[in-house]
Amino acid sequence: MSVMNLFNLRGKTAIVTGGGRGLGAQIAKGFAEAGANVVLCSRKVEACEEMSKELETLGIRSIGLACDVTNPEDVKHVVLETVKQFGTIDILVNNSGASWGAPAVEMPYEAWQKVMDVNVNGTFLMSQAVGKVMIEQKFGKIINISSVAGVSGTHPDFMDTVGYNTSKGAVITLTKDLAAKWGKYNINVNAIAPGFFPTKMSSALIEHGMEYIMNATPLQRLGSDKDLKGVALFLASKASDYVTGDVVMVDGGMSAVI
Repeated sequence: MSVMNLFNLRGKTAIVTGGGRGLGAQIAKGFAEAGANVVLCSRKVEACEEMSKELETLGIRSIGLACDVTNPEDVKHVVLETVKQFGTIDILVNNSGASWGAPAVEMPYEAWQKVMDVNVNGTFLMSQAVGKVMIEQKFGKIINISSVAGVSGTHPDFMDTVGYNTSKGAVITLTKDLAAKWGKYNINVNAIAPGFFPTKMSSALIEHGMEYIMNATPLQRLGSDKDLKGVALFLASKASDYVTGDVVMVDGGMSAVI
């Protein structure tokens, strides 16, 4: 098999949660450019439907579905509808996320619950539902979106988000445990830990901490609208068939700075 064919997703079907905008949309576009059919789902179904129309101009099939990843019935509907329309689920990207900024001693419990529910429970529920399909078909690629903030603490003057950091660390542990348990079914489970990319969720944090980010990032720039595409494509394609339980840092080198 040629190296280019290792990255070919033609005929594959991917689900991308939170795929209507931001990092999810970037990943979804990369998959479509590689030939995959793409299902986008989030609570903001209009954004998913709009992005789906854009992806279909690349010559693939795409649909947008409403889904609250913390709702098991919504998750079940997305999985059933995907299988109904495309026959299989080859790739899952758990990208939906939430954050809340507050000092640990002031963090409202309801806010803690919301962040953990979306970032951890939502990732588990989608992985569980899609995992059942992948186990039956004896193949699948699951990519969980963690964060550079999930591998260590962050200084409160810069990023006071204890719930978000904790949840993204939990996503890494979930990734490794599912990889250990589902490898026998030929299912690869990996995570991407992005650094700082301009998105709606991160805009205020980046504006507040730009100087800190630049000083802490060896490449001295933010992530761009193409910097996740290649990594996500690698983890979704045959090129990564012998990679599982790994966490790929896409952070401009921030995690390498001691």
